[in-house]
Amino acid sequence: MSVAILGPTFQDLAENVNRNISSLSLIFVGRASGVLCGTMIGGVLFDHMNQYFLLGMSMVATTVGLYLIPFCKTEVLLIITMSVFGAAIGAVDTGANVLILALWGDKGAPHMQALHFSFALGAVLAPLLAKLAWGTSASTQNHTAPGFDPLVLNGSSKATTDSLFAVPENMNLLWAYASIGTYILVVSLFLFGLFCIKHSRQKKSTASAQRARRAKYHRALLCLLFMFFFFYVGAEVTFGSYIFSFATTHVGMEESEAAGLNSIFWGTFAACRGLAIFFATVLKPGTMIVLSNIGSLVSSFFLVLFDKSPLCLWIATSVYGASMATTFPSGVSWIEQYTSISGKSAASFVIGAALGDMVMPAVIGILQGHYPDLPIVLYTCLGSAIFTAVLFPVMYKLATLPLEHPHKGKRKQEDQKALSTSSRL
Repeated sequence: MSVAILGPTFQDLAENVNRNISSLSLIFVGRASGVLCGTMIGGVLFDHMNQYFLLGMSMVATTVGLYLIPFCKTEVLLIITMSVFGAAIGAVDTGANVLILALWGDKGAPHMQALHFSFALGAVLAPLLAKLAWGTSASTQNHTAPGFDPLVLNGSSKATTDSLFAVPENMNLLWAYASIGTYILVVSLFLFGLFCIKHSRQKKSTASAQRARRAKYHRALLCLLFMFFFFYVGAEVTFGSYIFSFATTHVGMEESEAAGLNSIFWGTFAACRGLAIFFATVLKPGTMIVLSNIGSLVSSFFLVLFDKSPLCLWIATSVYGASMATTFPSGVSWIEQYTSISGKSAASFVIGAALGDMVMPAVIGILQGHYPDLPIVLYTCLGSAIFTAVLFPVMYKLATLPLEHPHKGKRKQEDQKALSTSSRL
């Protein structure tokens, strides 16, 4: 919810700092930069601090950021606050994945799917909370009470813009952010309670899990997983961000139909993540990744082949959203089966996902502007599906290579020396 609330309230935030939308787009860059920093710092800290305590502190920092954002009255202050808020989000993202792996290890596939389903569910609920629960933003200019003086209003608005912090004129904006922040604060209290109860037991279980196993090509696997998640998350965000404009400009759909198409993508995405909680109890993570890759490859191929067909666009978009749903949590659960994942290791592939979220939509937007007649968005999804489908067998081959233990090699050399000595005797 804390990530998705920015989209539906972006216009309200721009009005709160007296800027237009185009000039305030830097807050996305600030948040993304904060997420990268928080992911890297959190990956290091989660290896040296209690994970319950650090995750609880990260959520408290997220709460503080949500409380402060509606009060920011200048563009620079809003971008700085959004960067600090993004750092807390990055630490929560890394820490949640690491904590589940530390608790359940390679048996935690259903729990990992449940974690990422909650992310999709929050993304669906946030716009409803922002625009339906608290109502749409009402401009103060529409309320003309007796004795209302426009000069007084102009003077007060000018005074508030000169200050760094002030109560927003749109109280719905404040309540939307404050309600989500309060919810996160309540959750953080449970994490602090777990810290007090399971401090020593969590420390022992984490240490034993990290000593359990290490793949022969551990670092190579992490680099390949970095690339895998870069293209997967990049394609997911690119398709979800541009399918509306693509449907209206390239296919000629009405805006209402295009909005429905966008909702179909995220709806099947969230629904399939919910179903994946039960699928993960009977299917291995590798099997789910293969099925997801096949679905993404087939649906994106038909999207490119019949890019002008509205019927194919509806069907293939539904299949594509369902296929993309389980890839990330299945990938995290799959890698844990072959090598232990520490905080630094988890940060490496979460950074890959964050970079894909940042880079690919921006690059595709530029290319689509230069080639408006080509379905660049669909080409990107097909290319990413081909890349991930080819990359996963390579990762599987590296992960399943037998591990050579140093003590076994040394024992073998000693046996050979003994045999050669006995033969000479």
